[in-house]
Amino acid sequence: MRVTDVSGSKDSKDKPIRLLLVAPALRILGGQAVQANYLLEHLSHESNFEVSFVPHNPRLPGPLRLLQSIKYVRTLVTSFVYCINLLIQVPRHDIVHTFSASYLSFLIAPAPAIIIGRLFGKKIILNYRSGEAEDHLRTWPRTAVPIMRLADEIIVPSQYLIDVFWKFGLRASAVANIVDFGRFKFKERKPLLPIFLSNRNLYALYNVACILRAFAKIQQTFPEARLIIAGDGNQRPSLEALARELRLQNIEFRGRVPPHKMHELYDEAHIFLNSSNIDNMPGSILESFATGIPVVSTSAGGIRCIVTHEQTGLLVPRNDHDAMAAWAIRLIESPEMASAIARNAYEECAAYKWEAVREKWLAVYARLAGREESTSGSVPAGQMIHDDLY
Repeated sequence: MRVTDVSGSKDSKDKPIRLLLVAPALRILGGQAVQANYLLEHLSHESNFEVSFVPHNPRLPGPLRLLQSIKYVRTLVTSFVYCINLLIQVPRHDIVHTFSASYLSFLIAPAPAIIIGRLFGKKIILNYRSGEAEDHLRTWPRTAVPIMRLADEIIVPSQYLIDVFWKFGLRASAVANIVDFGRFKFKERKPLLPIFLSNRNLYALYNVACILRAFAKIQQTFPEARLIIAGDGNQRPSLEALARELRLQNIEFRGRVPPHKMHELYDEAHIFLNSSNIDNMPGSILESFATGIPVVSTSAGGIRCIVTHEQTGLLVPRNDHDAMAAWAIRLIESPEMASAIARNAYEECAAYKWEAVREKWLAVYARLAGREESTSGSVPAGQMIHDDLY
């Protein structure tokens, strides 16, 4: 890879900005990986960029991969290889853009990228995406806040997280999530059927148990109702046990659904249910908007920044399965309201198209690289380099 002078000379402005994206590999089916992959795909059409990728979770080659099946050893060897990859790749780039979750994940994944980036004098973007930010910053003040201050930019997906970071003296700015409209298509649900979808991983903060209890209420009114549970996690056994205890019928635990199959999941469903206790800007809600599925969700965290009650969705208090069931039933019994909500939500999706967020990302990269003028006229060129892409 060629070395680019970013001193601000005319020659350097004609050279591409070398950007290193650091995020979970797509084999981890979570929001960070999906958004990072979208960004990689779209930046491949920008002529002024060379983009490389280092995964937080690299796979070891050949027989060494067996080490990643051993608890604790897996964390040690994966972290070691990850840091080696950073030490190799960071010096070759102008900007390090690292995706971030919270708590221990923050220390294991983005923190090394920030520290190594600072060591080599690179510009650093911390792209923080967790709805648990406030608790993270409050309970880990000696690690989280000082490390975050090393970043040149903190970028978050929503105003909600801007407000959270402000409480701790950290300045953040927002760039929204991307919805891939080439993958998700809008469809009118006429008639609207009692076919429900939950598409969150099965962890405590997403409170899928609340959806099961709401569905039990729904089936009292609509015995034929179906519930599709997509995603996986450590709560799956207890959720399956709860479904048996509630004697739920027509419920399917689909497990993890790969991104290229996700459009089929949404095409099958008619109403999306989300019961998270802690959240930021769930991609699954935006994907429901894009596919014409009306949403019933808790108002946790940043959700109230993207869903307007009775306009683009229906909001209920956290852990209130009675309210969730009542609004879901009302949607089915009021098809005109459901149709209006779905259309309004689809119109909101314009804010999450690549065309809407592109200029914001390019402006951040240009500012950090001292190229404010050079990226604004980028044209498709298809130039991209993938280093250590797993």
